Amino acid sequence: MTGTAPAPFSADDYRARMERAARAAAEAGLAGLLVAPGPDLVWLTGYAPPAVTERLTLLVLTPGQDPVLVVPTLEAPDAAKAAGASALTLRDWTDGKDPYAVTAALLDSTGRFGISDNAWAMHLLGLQKALPGTSYASLTDALPMLRAVKDAAELRLLAAAGAAADATFEEIRKVPFAGRRESDVAADLAGLLRRFGHSQVDFTIVASGPNGANPHHEVGDRVIGHGDMVVLDFGGLKDGYGSDTSRTVHVGEPTDEERRVHDLVREAQEAGFRAVRPGVACQEVDRAARAVIADAGYGEYFIHRTGHGIGVTTHEPPYMIEGEQQLLVPGMCFSVEPGIYLPGRFGVRIEDIVTVTEDGGRRLNDTTREMVIVN
Repeated sequence: MTGTAPAPFSADDYRARMERAARAAAEAGLAGLLVAPGPDLVWLTGYAPPAVTERLTLLVLTPGQDPVLVVPTLEAPDAAKAAGASALTLRDWTDGKDPYAVTAALLDSTGRFGISDNAWAMHLLGLQKALPGTSYASLTDALPMLRAVKDAAELRLLAAAGAAADATFEEIRKVPFAGRRESDVAADLAGLLRRFGHSQVDFTIVASGPNGANPHHEVGDRVIGHGDMVVLDFGGLKDGYGSDTSRTVHVGEPTDEERRVHDLVREAQEAGFRAVRPGVACQEVDRAARAVIADAGYGEYFIHRTGHGIGVTTHEPPYMIEGEQQLLVPGMCFSVEPGIYLPGRFGVRIEDIVTVTEDGGRRLNDTTREMVIVN
């Protein structure tokens, strides 16, 4: 695929995100947010430390205060080059100094803070020792929707990632399946994702025959045979935003039962998609898809949630699952991926990424959801 490279996010974009996050923290009753290296830090600042390190790096966001990024002195030059660096203050610390004392000076000594789920335990314990009056909540619990609503630029990037995944499927359906190992087809998928612009491949599930009954089958050396159903689930990051799509193909002509199960999953996926609109609870998407499968007598074989959010990671909130009462908002993006898994026999999954619009939903994947026959 060719096209104009997307415009990079500006310092103003990152400033707006940090301001929004600080406001959300205040509304949640938090004294601030502490963001460790990982997806949240990249999304908020554009900065990813050059390597995993035991040295403390932490973005401090407190309502009414300028953002501060605490970094090791030896990494400060890299942090200063980040796209969002001009929207924050760098506070560096040198080896031999106490980074927790540096950070503690920025915090309310009795406050409750949201902290990244992936923050190292040693860093959290260091902060608690420096400020024993503080308490902490994981960002997933405190602000699960922090990155959930995408702006127009993010939606364009997600759409481009989805188009690249679609192009990958259109090519993979042309390759030979019978007589080749699952790992061979998975390598083809990874190569195609990169060919169509992905910088990172997160997963390439190729689950043939009875392996298809395991939703997260690890690709192996099973040789794909004539008559196999094959679940394909693949995705990764393109220009920093995720793709994730699933299609189930068949090697040669399917049996009547295989076609019936595939059609049932396709109907369930359509029902889940049709349930998407602003103001609807996430669980209603799951219920709509699950009802189709349950009513046909296969409910016990649909063994996972109907969907997950996607953005700068391929799995993030919101989740389309029973009990999730978060209301859908325009700009949310998530998968709709029902499946049926018959132990020892075969599985079927069909997945699109969907974004909530002002009056419904829009698919970001548009390859055929009909049964595809491969060789």
